[in-house]
Amino acid sequence: MPDPQLVVAARVQAALSAAFGPSYADTDPVIRPSQFADLQANVALPLAKKLGRRPREVAEEITANLDTAGVVSEVQVSGPGFINLTLSDGWIAGEAQRALEDERLAVPLADKPQKVVVEYSSPNVAKEMHVGHLRTTIVGDAIARILAFLGHEVVRDNHVGDWGTPFGMLIEHLLDLGEDAAARDDSSVSDLTAFYQAARQKFEGDEAFADRSRQRVVALQAGDAETLRLWNVLVEVSKRYFNSVYGRLGVTLTDDDIKGESYYNDLLAPTARELEDKGIAVISDGALCAFPPGFTGREGEPLPVIIRKSDGGYNYSTTDLATIRYRVDTEHVDRMIYVVGAPQSLHFQMVFAVARMAGWLNDEVKAEHAQIGNVLGTDGKILRTRAGGTVKLSELLDEAVERAGAVFDEIQHDEPFDDATRAAIVQAVGMGAVKYADLSVARDSEYTFDFDRMISFNGKTGPYLQYATARIRSIFRKGGVAPEDATGPITLTHPAERALALELLGFGAVLKQAGETAEPHRLASYVYSVADAYTTFYENCPVLKAPDEETKASRLALCAATLRTLVTGLGLLGVPTPERM
Repeated sequence: MPDPQLVVAARVQAALSAAFGPSYADTDPVIRPSQFADLQANVALPLAKKLGRRPREVAEEITANLDTAGVVSEVQVSGPGFINLTLSDGWIAGEAQRALEDERLAVPLADKPQKVVVEYSSPNVAKEMHVGHLRTTIVGDAIARILAFLGHEVVRDNHVGDWGTPFGMLIEHLLDLGEDAAARDDSSVSDLTAFYQAARQKFEGDEAFADRSRQRVVALQAGDAETLRLWNVLVEVSKRYFNSVYGRLGVTLTDDDIKGESYYNDLLAPTARELEDKGIAVISDGALCAFPPGFTGREGEPLPVIIRKSDGGYNYSTTDLATIRYRVDTEHVDRMIYVVGAPQSLHFQMVFAVARMAGWLNDEVKAEHAQIGNVLGTDGKILRTRAGGTVKLSELLDEAVERAGAVFDEIQHDEPFDDATRAAIVQAVGMGAVKYADLSVARDSEYTFDFDRMISFNGKTGPYLQYATARIRSIFRKGGVAPEDATGPITLTHPAERALALELLGFGAVLKQAGETAEPHRLASYVYSVADAYTTFYENCPVLKAPDEETKASRLALCAATLRTLVTGLGLLGVPTPERM
């Protein structure tokens, strides 16, 4: 599916070459949307200074050399030298038809597919997921889906916190209670949360227990078989819980995607040794540290990345560096995307800087921190319970479904639903509302979690978009036509048809940009624009009662193309689209 802006840009660049010589062929034509036409080329203004001529004169010479055949129906020079370009209705219709007939909606695969690791979700073993994990989970999943659709080899990586000092106290507490307390199949995470809190309280108040816990950590890190078996009990209970949450959210992570901190344990010492051998890491105050240039404290002193602590232990920085080294040397990745909260920005900047010093990251292998902003309550503060505690993710999802059911029952439906169908729809609406509200906001921005707004069936919400797909499906059911049988041909006889078809042509360009920037909100905004354009079309262009069969066939084809675009786009965001609502 060609991006209209790129198609027009190529034509304008060819005109620049013809008018002013081949040296101008790569000049940016500065194509922008226009309020006076479909697109506007603003290149004449900056080019006029370089040529020493009047901008309008330059614009007129560009238009005189512009090949408009088959693409542009009207060209006008306005103001000091703006070139307004109106696309041909026939070209728009033809490209929409081509998208309809293509199984990928004419979205091209990446020219140079990459192997991309997307690290996301990353909860902690033996702790319940909270609202802070919501964004890292669903934003990361959308990034992974988009990149895979574009043809990249995506490695999903759930870097869970499953190693370190706390596991000493957790294992000892497990032994005190008996394994069945945590290992039974019906164990709920609320039990695990209480389990963790009780272990922490005992560690802080019972010195004998604390000593046992410290000794257990040593045994764990030494690979003691019985300690590892007990550790694995806690890991397996947590996995069951993680999977229950991922299942509700429709997230694509599986057990095979888990590479927790423990996975890299044997690589920590070799990584530290390589950094030391390369002269990147040096001993400072007893600790092994790297000092990447450009990072200083308040007093101007160099900031260290601690590779090995003075007591011989390792930390998050060591694990992250070992992870990068493994991904480069063993997995041979081209790109690493870390979907992690914004407060970790400095940490990743410094770790990436050390990795570049070591040669693990370079122009061919890149790492980026896809920063995630905070979730706020309606009071503008970090979202918390009324008691001031962290909001549990499972409870938040329960409330989303409950509220979605209440709103769903208030709206008028074309047909009744049995209890099972209603429950499935309400589940999809609740999850879709939560996910779209998050994904529609730039990932590095804070956003306000407001159930009343996100579960509304009006406005820029998940339920509005889900209802738009259900409404299109309803048209096909009433018409006795399957969407895949609506083949057109597409013709444009009404401005609302044209506006919708033109909007559909932007799908490929939006996906490419969302993949390159790891910003799913670009796709979220696009699918809303498509739904909005479809609403205007629906209100102005009768489909089943079209004036003639040719118009009806064309409008059904436009409905089919819109449905596939919305379902595909929402699917890449992980938002479900019920058949009926």
